[in-house]
Amino acid sequence: MSAWNDFNDAEQQQSFDLIPKGTAARVRMTIKPGGHDDAEQGWTGGYATQTFDTGSIFLACEFIVLEGNYARRKMWSNIGLHSSKGPAWANMGRTFIRAALNSSRNVHPQDNSAQATAARRIQGFHEIDGLEFVARIDIEKDGRGELRNVVKIAVEPDQPDYLRPGAPSTQSAPNYQTPSPANNAAPSSAQPARPAVSGKPSWAQ
Repeated sequence: MSAWNDFNDAEQQQSFDLIPKGTAARVRMTIKPGGHDDAEQGWTGGYATQTFDTGSIFLACEFIVLEGNYARRKMWSNIGLHSSKGPAWANMGRTFIRAALNSSRNVHPQDNSAQATAARRIQGFHEIDGLEFVARIDIEKDGRGELRNVVKIAVEPDQPDYLRPGAPSTQSAPNYQTPSPANNAAPSSAQPARPAVSGKPSWAQ
């Protein structure tokens, strides 16, 4: 055991080049809780974050690459929920979550069957905290003008690089088959608090 105050045998820092723009990688998304709740919107459990300066509301998300050459690399991006400037940012956030659910749950984006529509419903943000899916990695400048990797797009099952080595495992993406038409029961309005409860997800019940 090295002396606590002798760092000569500590490992040197590693410098990481950016992951190339457009790289598809399987990631796990986790939400950093911001403590903002709005029961009327269904935002409970303390997942959402609200900024003090603009009042914008978002999910502060961390994405970790699960496998391949960039395994364990982390990225951070926000998913918009509300902006005082208009609905565009929230609509972008909804589009991203829909695509991430399709990717994770192996649902074709054009499938509007009963099972597919149920797979795109969540009872709370706890269902996407820890979601695994295939993401397309992008590059943008941060607030200091430095380049960083971000996640803005989920790779869905109809895209060529979805069915590749490292696509979601059967645990996170069940073997999806189009069922016969059926009526779905309305999702429960109950909102579990953190941490998420274990058990079968609502869309698969």
